[in-house]
Amino acid sequence: MSVPLVRLRGIERRFGRVRALAGASLELHAGEVHGVIGSNGAGKSTLLNVLGGLLAPDSGTIEIAGAPTAIGSPRDAWSHGIGLVHQHFTLVPALTVRENLALGLRGRSFQEIDDLVDVTIEQTGLCVPLEAPVRSIGVGDRQRTEILKTLLRDPKLLVLDEPTAVLTPEEVDGLFALLRTLAREGKAVALVAHKLDEVLAVSDRLTVLRTGETVLSAQRSDVSVRGLVAAMVGDGVADEIAVGVYRKDRPGSSGGVHGNLTRDVPATTDGTGAAPLVGSLVDVHGDGLVDVTLEVHAGEVLGVAGVEGNGQHELALVLSGRRAPVAGQAHVPEEVAFIPQDRQREGLVVDFDLTENVALALSRLDRFGTGALMPWEALEEEAERIRTRFDVAAPSTEALAGALSGGNQQRVIIGRELALGAPMLVAENPTRGLDVAAAAYVHGELTRLASEGLAIVLISTDLDEVLGLADRVVVMTRGRAIDVPGSERSREDVGALMLSGGDETT
Repeated sequence: MSVPLVRLRGIERRFGRVRALAGASLELHAGEVHGVIGSNGAGKSTLLNVLGGLLAPDSGTIEIAGAPTAIGSPRDAWSHGIGLVHQHFTLVPALTVRENLALGLRGRSFQEIDDLVDVTIEQTGLCVPLEAPVRSIGVGDRQRTEILKTLLRDPKLLVLDEPTAVLTPEEVDGLFALLRTLAREGKAVALVAHKLDEVLAVSDRLTVLRTGETVLSAQRSDVSVRGLVAAMVGDGVADEIAVGVYRKDRPGSSGGVHGNLTRDVPATTDGTGAAPLVGSLVDVHGDGLVDVTLEVHAGEVLGVAGVEGNGQHELALVLSGRRAPVAGQAHVPEEVAFIPQDRQREGLVVDFDLTENVALALSRLDRFGTGALMPWEALEEEAERIRTRFDVAAPSTEALAGALSGGNQQRVIIGRELALGAPMLVAENPTRGLDVAAAAYVHGELTRLASEGLAIVLISTDLDEVLGLADRVVVMTRGRAIDVPGSERSREDVGALMLSGGDETT
């Protein structure tokens, strides 16, 4: 085999007491798409951040075209043609999308930059609002902007860390077609992804990381789904997770990939055969919503599908009581548990430890006292209960939230929100950026909670997730909520409704 374009050997990296990388290795060849997978906390993002110059390894070597190379900064990485698309956005919020895209394109006139942006958008199909300030756009547009910004600099090695989490299925298909084109042109592509069907569809070679070590590196043709899951999480649970993610036999479902999650709806309390009404929105409009009418019942999962930017986030804020509607009526419980779509910006304070993050939501509850002083001892006990109950991989409750992997951050948020004891949960893209094991865990929790009588609103841009888990489905499009009849709950019908907005002439 030819000399790799990039080779990382024996990379070690610690964050305090946390050993993120324990001798990890990775080889990337020109002309290949290389999938890098592993559970949350396996070290994937850390390894790629070492390659991109954002982190210095404690030990180990980096070789470029066979020569040992020191990469001490992102500028060093770019000098070697390495472009990194980050999982967590690195855009400048005060600048427009166009201005963010222009950053780093030195020596070019504004007209040259505009022409290059137009050509790149046309080639990739990744459309973004060029004149909008980044602070005003949604996570989908931010992800598209991050990808475009890196592509504009024409890297020799394109490294993408979870690029598809908030893209539409059509955009994912377009992005993967682009990656294959780049590989045919002789570039190297490294792709971190948690959806195994995606990474298997596009990769020539795969590397699996587990607890900071490289445990598998093989050609795509030599591996199976079960083998990859076993490498990621161990033989003991591989069959359960592999089946749990890919079976499509949930009674009443339309065949979503999470369809094995079955449950019993709780007995009704009013004798009418209808589950108790927990929350409702009546003709709510304004701030991206147009005459939205919804009802949420105890013991059900109400699935809300839609292309990002059609009012889902605004709906989540109103349903969770975080925002009052501009007009209309919103009847929601006094306490609503809320899993936000952006765990680092809206769910946690990354510089706070676990106890402090638990205190953000729970300190006001009567069971923690009503005095003027924070009940830190009781809150620390609750944080420890959450850490243990939800299997959060953290050495103690003193660990900073920012030091945890995305999956473990999500477990903290879920545990904290459920500790509220609220009758309704609003979950907005709850599995974004999670590996198959963590996503299966979240889906299992949602199913269990609904079985116990909790009303759940699942808002997700992952159509398969919605179809696999929801009892009822609505589609958000252009700020409107459109009910989906049971007879039309197929991926094709709901997908067409998402794109057409219910307009038969579209």
